[in-house]
Amino acid sequence: SMLESLVEWMGYPLYYAYDGAPPPPRAGAAHATIYPYGPFQVGDGGTIMLGLQNEREWVLFCEKVLKQPELARDERFVSNALRSEHRTELRGLILDCFAHLSSEEVIARLDGAPIANARVNDMQAVWSHPQLTARQSWGEVDSPAGRLPTLLPPGRNNAFQPRLDPVPALGEHSEALLREVGYTDADIQRLRAANAI
Repeated sequence: SMLESLVEWMGYPLYYAYDGAPPPPRAGAAHATIYPYGPFQVGDGGTIMLGLQNEREWVLFCEKVLKQPELARDERFVSNALRSEHRTELRGLILDCFAHLSSEEVIARLDGAPIANARVNDMQAVWSHPQLTARQSWGEVDSPAGRLPTLLPPGRNNAFQPRLDPVPALGEHSEALLREVGYTDADIQRLRAANAI
């Protein structure tokens, strides 16, 4: 179920709160106990998600991404616990570096490290995402306004084509639905006269 999927996704902070223990503080899209991990603004206005998983990656991040190898030995940041404790200062240093770079430059540095990363897309970038095109994720449906693009269901296979019924006009199925739940023709006429349907 969706609930089970999302709870499994929350497993890391969930176990911190086992048996009444206090949960980690809310961190939005950032990680509550690993730092740096989460979204960071870059100079071209974009946002890049990144996630450091271990001390080896921290050293590579300082050397290859920030181009400040001395930060790896800074006593405020020499362990994940200390980086989490001093995340405000570290975030400022990262944002200062990224402010002079484009999204492509930051991604290239992260890929070269290699450190997990992704571009945070706005809605227009999702509409034009090349992976959705490559996966043939778009279909079309009829509507009162004409043909409209629609995302196909993600769980597709070759055994069947997904059903893509037209978008109904406002009130197009009102009478049929009311009859289905027991309304009589007279009931429906009264609703129509009252402008309820």
